[in-house]
Amino acid sequence: MTVPLIVSIPHRLGREEASRRLKAGLARAAASIPVLKVDEERWEDDRMIFRVRALGQPVSGHLDVADDHVRLESRCPGCCSSLHRWPRP
Repeated sequence: MTVPLIVSIPHRLGREEASRRLKAGLARAAASIPVLKVDEERWEDDRMIFRVRALGQPVSGHLDVADDHVRLESRCPGCCSSLHRWPRP
């Protein structure tokens, strides 16, 4: 089983504006990055649940939008699964 990659991204947009930008962002990214394919994107309140493929590697996870940050939790098997072993400050 893969270990999740968890990232907190601070912002000053507020929850509504951050959600609005994210709702438009994944489809726009997939349209401009040929190696990115969106298999699923669904919203449940302030959480986006997603499944994408990048260079053929499946990545799934969710984004939780808060007033001052976005928390990304994803699982990516294969070559990405070693990211959790990177040195941490």
